Amino acid sequence: MIQIIDLKASGFYNSKQCMKRLYNVFILSLIIFHPAVSIATVEYARQTDRACSFCHIDPAGGGPLTKEGRVFSEDLRIKGLYRPLTTTQHIIRLIIGYLHTMTAIIWFGAILYVHILLKPAYAARGLPRGELMVGWISIIVMAVTGTLLTIARVPSFYMLTHTRFGILLMIKISLFLVMVMSAAIVTFIIGPKLRQRRQEALQTHKQDLTLDELAQFNGKEGRPSYIAYKGKIFDVSGSRLWKGGSHMRKHLAGFDLTDAMKTAPHGDEKIVAFPEVGKLIQRHETLKKRPLHERVFYLLAYMNLVLIFLIVFVISLWRWW
Repeated sequence: MIQIIDLKASGFYNSKQCMKRLYNVFILSLIIFHPAVSIATVEYARQTDRACSFCHIDPAGGGPLTKEGRVFSEDLRIKGLYRPLTTTQHIIRLIIGYLHTMTAIIWFGAILYVHILLKPAYAARGLPRGELMVGWISIIVMAVTGTLLTIARVPSFYMLTHTRFGILLMIKISLFLVMVMSAAIVTFIIGPKLRQRRQEALQTHKQDLTLDELAQFNGKEGRPSYIAYKGKIFDVSGSRLWKGGSHMRKHLAGFDLTDAMKTAPHGDEKIVAFPEVGKLIQRHETLKKRPLHERVFYLLAYMNLVLIFLIVFVISLWRWW
């Protein structure tokens, strides 16, 4: 009987120890993952040329303030350089900031994909509707979230013009607005002209085409299938071997297949047997005949690419310099 009581007592003791350990782990987790809110920055210390212990009771900084620290924080609040946030406001700002960052990644990624991998000539054929929707939705979301974040971080106009944070933020906003203006020009002025040129090219069957224009005749969505060979353009739409603008799932309509013919199992008699509809305009001729709105499109396209790298550089200065 005594032995059984000892076992129960031992089990109770072990259970109590286990609960105590779990409690310690819980408290440690709170300390690690939910630290005390601190708005102390190195910039504040630089303004006073004093150590953290001048404003904070803890020599390492953060936490309760000394008398001098309270006076300094009140002076910052009056100037609009200091705005404490509640826990709820911090959570809301985190969510908005996350959405802002993710949207920027999507927008920048789409631009880099089109301008580096696909090349601007891809969009010059006629602005893709999907990329346009992604771009404008991203612009709207970034404008709204960016405005909310600016209101949360910048309590006064004085901070925008007299602090390093504010000046870099103004530069970033200015670059963003330039990109928005260029997007509006491309969408509402240049875009319709590109679509009009595309429709005119599709309506004419006997014509001389550039490589960019040839790409429109890819056999998709009811369009004819054209291929180029040795400077000539052939219509392969009537061949069952070019159904849907694809030949043996290896070659696609809308391209110059001169080099591809070198590895073909047949001779060029198979190609020249198709109806000839025009000639392929070479690149040096294309540059001379490229219309003004298309030249502006290429200029804005590469300008946006440069602006993206500048914005990322400003963010790097903002966060890590």
